[in-house]
Amino acid sequence: MALAAAPLRRFPTTPPQAPSPPPASRLRPPPRRGSRLRPLLAAATVAASSPADAERRKHELLRAVQETRRGFVAGPDQRAAIEEAIVGVEELSAGEGAALDLTALDGTWRLCYTSASDVLVLFEAAERLPLLQVGQIYQKFECKDQSDGGIVRNVVQWSIENLLEEQEGATLMVSAKFVVLSKRNIFLQFEEVAVENIKISEQLQALIAPAILPRSFFSLQILQFLKTFRAQVPVSGPERRSPGGLYYLSYLDRDMLLGRSVGGGGVFIFTRAQPLL
Repeated sequence: MALAAAPLRRFPTTPPQAPSPPPASRLRPPPRRGSRLRPLLAAATVAASSPADAERRKHELLRAVQETRRGFVAGPDQRAAIEEAIVGVEELSAGEGAALDLTALDGTWRLCYTSASDVLVLFEAAERLPLLQVGQIYQKFECKDQSDGGIVRNVVQWSIENLLEEQEGATLMVSAKFVVLSKRNIFLQFEEVAVENIKISEQLQALIAPAILPRSFFSLQILQFLKTFRAQVPVSGPERRSPGGLYYLSYLDRDMLLGRSVGGGGVFIFTRAQPLL
């Protein structure tokens, strides 16, 4: 069988015209997803750094530690919630590049909460020894008008029931020099541990010098000695180097100080207090 010849196809003699380019609007790349969020993120940053937001975060942190007895009875869940609240306050100064303001740091700060074992052991001792009382704990910085360091004193007020005045019967003071290593880090070099400001109770005073009897010269000497007593133990000397530690001041403003003992030593929450006499 013969095959039928296929009809010849005619090709156009003029080349086809190139398609017209798309409009300029179609050549622009689609907007990035993040670019739409930038204005929202910028607004959120402004809101987060506002004074009202800062006060709210600080208030939430103080409320979280309120029932923990300065950290002694805080459970794991409470500590996790407190750590989250601490980070929320620390974020307020995360973008600050200025050096540590020693003038703002200068003064007396009262401990509200800690997870440091060397402080919690004091509360544990008071729990096990019924007559021992642990009062307020302070950090006192002396660094006004300084640029690279100063002195810090850790002050623990304590008492023995029926022998000393309640809560403030005596003072344990640990003194250290500190130097500023970076914008937020200071290094502490401990120098001395002292016991001072002995305030005996009325019961003990009556035992030493009864009010119904004339006070003798000897009894008055005992009372005067106890009031002016100060025992100090240096922790440094020519043959030994004093212990030291790195301390990270993660947040500081006019009424709150947050610190972290570098190396797993715990966190500290302080609020501004009246100067110690």
